[in-house]
Amino acid sequence: MRLPLRSVFVLALVAASAATLSASKPVFWQTATLNDFLRGEVENLSVDSHGRLVLGPATEVVAETTSPFLWAMAVASDGSLYVGSGNEGKVFRIDPAGKTTTFFDSTELEVHALALAPDGTMYAATSPDGRVYKIDRTGKGAPFFDPEDKYIWSLALDPQGNLYAGTGEKGLIYKITPDGKGTVLYATKATHVISLAFERTGQLLAGTESPGRLFRVDTAGKAFLLLDSTFQEIRSIRIDPQGNIYLAALSGRPSPASQPTATPPAEASPSAAREPVPTVTTEVTAIAVVDTGGASIGTTEAPVREDRRGGRGAIYRIRPDGLWDILWESGEDSPYDLMFDSNGALIVGTGRNGKLYSLTGDPATATLLVQATAQQVTGFARDARGNIYYATSNPGKVFKLSSERAAEGTYTSFVRDAQTVADWGTLSWRATVPAGGRVDVFTRSGNTATPDDTWSAWSGPYSAANGEEIKSPNARYLQWKTVLAGKQASPVLTSVSAAYVQRNLRPKVTSLTVHPAGTVFQKPYPTGDPDIAGFDDQAPDRRILSSTGNPGSSSTLGRRVYQRGLQTFVWRAEDANDDELQYEILYRREGETEWKSLKGELEEAIFVWDTTSVPNGTYLVKVVASDQAANTPGAALEGELESSAFDIDNGPPVVTVTATRPSNGRTTIQFEVRDDWSSVSKVEYSLDAQRWLVVYPRDGIFDSRHEQFELTLENGDKARGLILRAYDAKNNSATARGDVVTK
Repeated sequence: MRLPLRSVFVLALVAASAATLSASKPVFWQTATLNDFLRGEVENLSVDSHGRLVLGPATEVVAETTSPFLWAMAVASDGSLYVGSGNEGKVFRIDPAGKTTTFFDSTELEVHALALAPDGTMYAATSPDGRVYKIDRTGKGAPFFDPEDKYIWSLALDPQGNLYAGTGEKGLIYKITPDGKGTVLYATKATHVISLAFERTGQLLAGTESPGRLFRVDTAGKAFLLLDSTFQEIRSIRIDPQGNIYLAALSGRPSPASQPTATPPAEASPSAAREPVPTVTTEVTAIAVVDTGGASIGTTEAPVREDRRGGRGAIYRIRPDGLWDILWESGEDSPYDLMFDSNGALIVGTGRNGKLYSLTGDPATATLLVQATAQQVTGFARDARGNIYYATSNPGKVFKLSSERAAEGTYTSFVRDAQTVADWGTLSWRATVPAGGRVDVFTRSGNTATPDDTWSAWSGPYSAANGEEIKSPNARYLQWKTVLAGKQASPVLTSVSAAYVQRNLRPKVTSLTVHPAGTVFQKPYPTGDPDIAGFDDQAPDRRILSSTGNPGSSSTLGRRVYQRGLQTFVWRAEDANDDELQYEILYRREGETEWKSLKGELEEAIFVWDTTSVPNGTYLVKVVASDQAANTPGAALEGELESSAFDIDNGPPVVTVTATRPSNGRTTIQFEVRDDWSSVSKVEYSLDAQRWLVVYPRDGIFDSRHEQFELTLENGDKARGLILRAYDAKNNSATARGDVVTK
């Protein structure tokens, strides 16, 4: 039946006017896609696969325990819930009335698995001493099976009353008879056996960690590998009525199925995997100096933020014929457990934000069903009436997931960072609201990244969906929330937009690279002539020598070439307002204070200087970035970066023959090479001006501006055609006759 609509709101984006010191163009923060909405927090609301916000299932806190971690759940025939905990090693009982008591207190730290027999007997697997306790209906328990293994992660019961235990650190599966005698059913050769489940055929499924594999083991202990996943751990196994196997896999190497947003650090063991993984942000300042055959490239880098995100996983489906596929994969959320609801949808409990997803359809689509007030959803249980319960960690709570829709729910957006104090503009949204429903939107602002008591109070509710001025005070950070309510049907919120104008931020020149003298780069798309990027070559007599190479500092540059007398400068700049930038490059000689402009109004981040226009010497350059093209004159700002000192040397070295001494058919020539600015890098001689041989200084090392040489020729007559050629470190060269004393 078509629902009557009270109103249909449409999105209207209204530009904010710019203040004198504000950037000239408005920014629109829009939340309109699935990924946008998933960044916020939901309470009794769901986000469907189309990125629409609707009322979600009602949730109820059934129990709040004293333990920070809850690992395992089981439900008894009378509706009582049993929960295995961490840090205290207790089993809690929650009766149908909601009363929570300590049912059993082991001497261990962790209870990682529970199994209930038809007669009401409970088995509890503990760590780190690796015991299985047998507990009667009254809560009285005693060790039932005590292997040498350190961890017991999983339990499963067969119809004959045999108990199966998955262990670590040897990856063994034990079969334990009703009288407590255990034997190794199968050794997986993995480190840990994390999950166990029985198929309808009576065969045992075992999920392992390090590596993340799934085995099918028959009653004789013969195993067949069903899946060798790309993940580190198979955490949970569920089987639907059609015999399809569903697996929760987490951590490990990237899957070829998709590219995650981040790769988490490897987890050392399952015990470590059960702890929340923090987000680590590292700030690095780097200065790189690269040797390029005698010359150097000096690059100064600005601080770089590296974001490492923890938590990653996927849901596999293995069909009865053995074919498998990945239904769902996340770079943010790690799946811990699975459960089917009464409609056959697969519910996925995740960490690190306590989100529950619902997977339906083929191909599967994901809905953010609900978000718990805890960091991890670690276990599910379903009673005889079809009620679904889930356990959480950090803190340790038990919730009931209702089949009824919540009457009201709240969504709180993530905090928007405007980078500086901003002038807020208009808030608008798009929603469909049925009769009897409502959508209320609020905003608040502050100057701390995390909202605290210094933030403003919530402003609103706003009434004009097509645009209303934001009432929160100007600040750096903004957040909005919405309350959806509906008795007969749910409102649907599809997008929210907030407009603001940033205060203009200063551009930053983040790096400036001085390439070796003579190194230039062809333009990426030359047209005929080998154009040099950053240089307007009007000199027809310039000779360009081509060589292969990577410019290193800019991926947009072409092939590296050499041209004497030119110096290339490449830089990177950024503007937090995303303003168009123009550049000016200036120079000064070392020891001077006045900067002289080489070129202004540059639009590309590269410049080639014809250094033959200045005397040899030591120089510095400076790049100034300006956002004046995008701002009013009074609001424009500049940022600059100065290079390290570098030498300009366009003069050749001087070769001087100091003596020639004929003796016994030989001729010894003594000569020296001097250069005013650069070290002597190479000297060679030729007797026919075609074949050149290297001659080394007397001290054996080319390392100074003044080097002395001695050359002896076996046939004295050949000395008459001797030619000497010398190079300095800037590739300047000079030649001289070797048979004439010039000093």
